[in-house]
Amino acid sequence: MKKLLTVVIPCKNEGNQILKTLQSIKSDIDIIVADSSTDDTLNYIPQTIKIVDGGLPSVARNKGAESVTTPYILFLDADTDISKIPLDTLLDDFIKKEYHLATVTITVDTWHKLFYKIFHITQHIISFKNPFATGGFMLFKTEIFKALGGFNERDKFAEDFHLSMKIHPNRFKIYPHIAITSNRRLKNKGIFYMMKLMIKCWFNRNDENFYTKDYNYWK
Repeated sequence: MKKLLTVVIPCKNEGNQILKTLQSIKSDIDIIVADSSTDDTLNYIPQTIKIVDGGLPSVARNKGAESVTTPYILFLDADTDISKIPLDTLLDDFIKKEYHLATVTITVDTWHKLFYKIFHITQHIISFKNPFATGGFMLFKTEIFKALGGFNERDKFAEDFHLSMKIHPNRFKIYPHIAITSNRRLKNKGIFYMMKLMIKCWFNRNDENFYTKDYNYWK
């Protein structure tokens, strides 16, 4: 695994969250954290993990990817628990099937999981034509990621969907394995805000300028 895969995690002021995420990565693989914290988050990150400068997710992920030398790269959010995912088995299938990009089922352990269920169904439907890997778990073939130019660093919103759409549907996979997120964004913004933003994103998916605005998503 160590010779095949590197994990890249963007992070800002997420000490407790990223510690749980790091602990959920059971395999012996290299991890790169692209950090832009202004608090004590770095105190939660073991010294064995490489730290690079971060920024908004699109920028942070690209900065982390610059140091990747393995043939595959896994982007996680700082609050993604992947302890239930057999990463070695998933990667083995990913390689054998020659996929370019894959994601998993993202959910929460609260009643908000209904929203994530609706999102997941929608994700499957639209991915027949427009692949959609969520930033919480994006497994890329490094060669393909770099050939696409990485994430558009002008993107302030939905940079994951924007890049995912460049993958051919036959080279994309949504695995049934479950990753748990902290649900912070949904709690902060509310279900109706998130659903409205999802719909708006779909109808503006081919508008390059749409992704360059943050729509108060980060406030």
